[in-house]
Amino acid sequence: MNKKYAFVIAGLFIFLAASALFTPTKTVLSISSRKNPVKRIYSALAVQSGFVISYTHSVNKGRVHDYYVCDLENRELVLLSTHFVSYGAGIPEPEEIPGAEFTALDDDYTISNINRKMPKLVMAVGVIADHTFAVNKPGQSDEMLLSNFFEPQTSLIFEIKKVSPVDYWAHKLGEPNGRV
Repeated sequence: MNKKYAFVIAGLFIFLAASALFTPTKTVLSISSRKNPVKRIYSALAVQSGFVISYTHSVNKGRVHDYYVCDLENRELVLLSTHFVSYGAGIPEPEEIPGAEFTALDDDYTISNINRKMPKLVMAVGVIADHTFAVNKPGQSDEMLLSNFFEPQTSLIFEIKKVSPVDYWAHKLGEPNGRV
């Protein structure tokens, strides 16, 4: 084979390999700093299984768990339900949310069928709230403190994104069992 053709084929192979590594093809839940988007973490598993954001309520000091799923077709986050241990100030009234159902159990309260859709969720890492993030896996709770990744009071953006394999590997959120 002519050296010129071998060089062209090698160059084409390198170009195709680089394109595959740097083209946004992986759909993830991106959690990024609003003021410094370079500071970010990704979870591919959260896009498939949903996720939970938990925090200590600022008024009643009870723990709140908000359950989300990802609507990939519309690229939206959907708040399905909220679970809390103390009902009172700062907790939404179910009648404020069309179609929502309120359930009182022995040890917690739930508002389900919220179905609030949003292209992105913006929140700040609380100083006292101890915000955690977990992939919604039945029977498992691998909560991770958001303050382990972002400084308290950092404004965060949660959104569905397509990222390149290289970007994903550089920022993927590791879980104890190795899945992300």
